[in-house]
Amino acid sequence: MTETWFPLLVGLVLLVGGGELLVRGAVQAAEKIGITPLVIGLTLVGFGTSMPELVTSVQAGLGGFPGIAFGNIVGSNIANILLIAGVSALIFPIVITRSALRRDAVVMLLVAVAFAVLALLLPMGRVVGASLVALLIGYIWFVIHQERAGPDGGAIHDKSAALAGADPGIAATHRRNGLTVSLLIALAGLALVVIGGYFLVSGAVAIARNLGVSETVIGLTIVAVGTSMPELVTSVIAALKRQGDMAFGNIVGSNIYNILGIGGTTALIAPSHVPEQIVRFDAPVMVAVSMLLVVFAATGFRIGRREGAILVTGYIAYGWLLWP
Repeated sequence: MTETWFPLLVGLVLLVGGGELLVRGAVQAAEKIGITPLVIGLTLVGFGTSMPELVTSVQAGLGGFPGIAFGNIVGSNIANILLIAGVSALIFPIVITRSALRRDAVVMLLVAVAFAVLALLLPMGRVVGASLVALLIGYIWFVIHQERAGPDGGAIHDKSAALAGADPGIAATHRRNGLTVSLLIALAGLALVVIGGYFLVSGAVAIARNLGVSETVIGLTIVAVGTSMPELVTSVIAALKRQGDMAFGNIVGSNIYNILGIGGTTALIAPSHVPEQIVRFDAPVMVAVSMLLVVFAATGFRIGRREGAILVTGYIAYGWLLWP
């Protein structure tokens, strides 16, 4: 059994470490070229911090394991809301701004509904994938435009800032590195992420076969939580620093990226059908918990410890239902 878990654990370590190097190297290089911190935060940092989920889902799709590919996406969104938001609220109540609720949380709910409907009606082919990626590009453009017009950068901005450590310009303390060194750091990070994704998918498939459970269940739970570790750590840190608005933006922004960016790219590169279990059960659960988060956020513009306990209990119940 140890030999089965080892590749998965190695994969997770490489994914997290490689993602960190990729983001830092790419941002340093972008700053050297002269790209603004805002654009860096919303694009390079946003995509870079989602790279573990992206590589894992694409490699699983190419390997013929759609249960892991789409289970990782749907499972990550469910874990972000029930587990990560729940734990963050238990540490310190999450305060939500009106703009984050009106725009970003609603967008998160709408894309969750869109994914659930598309998965039910259509195969996840290249046309669907291109449409999802186009929607993400349009949303990022809208957020950049709105940020330039006012101080509120929205959920994707908060995701970028939280996962960067404090600010989208995470290379401020690393400007001594030249462009070549920064690019090498980014390439090394990308290589580690790709290798880590391979180990993670291989380990997940082996565990599923060893335990006699479906690859979809492994994708929805172990793989999903593993690739969401950066979000968990940074949301907890934000909660400990009493920056609940950043924790909320991190979660909502990650969910938007997961469906539009990772789901879209996976469908573009490795078209397939979403497994029946996800279509019939897990995608509706994702929509339901997204709606629950919006309702909790709308009641007093905060998610308190009681709501946090409900969310964490919900994730325990969800995991209990999935595992035989």
